[in-house]
Amino acid sequence: MKVTVVGAGNVGATVANVLATKKFCSEVVLVDIKEGVPQGKAMDIMQTAHMLNFDTTVTGVTALPNDPEGYAPTAGSDVVVVTSGMPRKPGMSREDLIGVNAKIVKSVVDQALKYSPNAYFIIISNPMDAMTFLTLKDTKLPRNRILGQGGMLDSSRFRYFLAQALTKAGYPATPADVDGMVIGGHSDKTMVPLVSYATLRGIPVTQLLSKEALDDVVAQTKVGGATLTKLLGTSAWIAPGAAAATMVEAIALDAKKLIPCCVYLDGEFGEKDLCIGVPCILGKNGLEKIVEIKLDGEEKAKFEESVQAARNTNAKLGDALK
Repeated sequence: MKVTVVGAGNVGATVANVLATKKFCSEVVLVDIKEGVPQGKAMDIMQTAHMLNFDTTVTGVTALPNDPEGYAPTAGSDVVVVTSGMPRKPGMSREDLIGVNAKIVKSVVDQALKYSPNAYFIIISNPMDAMTFLTLKDTKLPRNRILGQGGMLDSSRFRYFLAQALTKAGYPATPADVDGMVIGGHSDKTMVPLVSYATLRGIPVTQLLSKEALDDVVAQTKVGGATLTKLLGTSAWIAPGAAAATMVEAIALDAKKLIPCCVYLDGEFGEKDLCIGVPCILGKNGLEKIVEIKLDGEEKAKFEESVQAARNTNAKLGDALK
């Protein structure tokens, strides 16, 4: 499998590194507009090949916006992961990035699609739900080929905070012991951690943690990205990159894995004409199935609020959708 990662910043480089170490790709191409950066990061990754025992070839390419042949080395990619755009800074919301990132995402997707017309696209750039919607509308590709990475990351953060709360309550746990899912928008205010479905080795966490503790876990999950941005001075990159690589792996290996992803809804959950995070089965055909789980009253109301917020953000795309 050949994978192109657009954007050689922290997230993009992490995607490329995790893909290489997972050993299922034959080639990974790291693309950026900054001369030397993708080449240097690709070289750095390749210099771990013997130590980490992988045969994946990672190369770096500079592709300027005005170079019609810049994406030629990406030709024939099976999956394209888009990380391009401005990252968040402390005090910024993901939605604050919509103006500048819409132009960048539209440009790089069009260039990548020119050389890889059969590729699946995984969008990471923020605001992710809107960028996924923009990509689907701009390319007019079938919805199974356009996926947004948000739910996988948010769910991992949810599991981390649950594990911490469980350990504090006297039930020692690591994130690997916990199952939990986040749906809705990839936004500090509107993501929906599903407490009713969360378990510790099959035991519902509602039987182990107080409502106060669970409310605190939900609150920490929703601002998980902002917390890291405040600590790091920029957006997180290790978990986001690993999340995207895991989605690529599910497609490459036809894993039929249940992963919350941002996808286009066409009647599922009673909604149409937007992209938002829902439980999905990923396999060789990209999105293979949307799993319509039952939501309790509070979760359903919060999901509907999240849907409306996503529609409001999409309305700000304006000319980018034309």
